[in-house]
Amino acid sequence: MTHLTHPGSLSDPARFEAAILRFDAENAADPNSDLEDGIPQPRELLYARRLTEWVVRLRPDASEKLRLAARCQHICRWAIPRSDYPMDRPGYLKWRADLKKFHAQKAGEILRETGYDEALVEEVQALNLKKHFPRDADSRVLEDALCLMFLEFQCAELATRTDEEKMVNALRKSWNKMSEQGRAEALKLPLAPPLPELVQRAIAGA
Repeated sequence: MTHLTHPGSLSDPARFEAAILRFDAENAADPNSDLEDGIPQPRELLYARRLTEWVVRLRPDASEKLRLAARCQHICRWAIPRSDYPMDRPGYLKWRADLKKFHAQKAGEILRETGYDEALVEEVQALNLKKHFPRDADSRVLEDALCLMFLEFQCAELATRTDEEKMVNALRKSWNKMSEQGRAEALKLPLAPPLPELVQRAIAGA
C-alpha cells in the first residue's frame, strides 16, 4: 500500500513516516472489517490506504499536508457510531459534523506528538473539516478522492439497500462536488450493473 513518500517533497521524511504509522496503528484497531482480495481488513485502515492511493493517482506531487489528511480523514470513525444519534436527517447531519471534528482533533493530537508544528496541524485539520472547499486546490483533490472512493468501493453495496431515486440523488451530489479530473476518473471505473445506468441518470440531472 502506498505511503505517499516522495523523496525531496517532505519536510522530514522520518517524521512523516512516523505520523503515517501512528494513523495506521489507530485505524488497525477498527473492530469492523471489509474484504480486500477476499481477506478481511480493518475497515478504516483499508479506507485510509485506498483514499491515499486515490490522492496519489490524482496528484502524484501531492503536498505533505494533503498526504497526511488523506491518511487520517476517517481516523477511528467507529468510535462515534451512527446509532448514538437520532435516526433522522438532523441526527445524521449532527453525526457527520461531530465525526469531522473528532477526526480533526484526533489527527491533530497525533501530528503534534510526532513533532509537527501548529501551522501544519491546522492545515491538515482544515482539510479534514473541509474548511476551504472548493476554493483550495488540495481540498478539491481530497474531495475528488473521497467521491471516487465512494463510487469504487461503497456504491455497489449501498445500491442493494437504497431506493433508486435516493441512490441517483446521492450520486448526483457526488458528481456536483467533483472536479473535471475527478469526473473523468469516475467515468473510467468498471462499475457493475445497475451503477452505470444510475450514474448516467445522475449526470443527466446534474
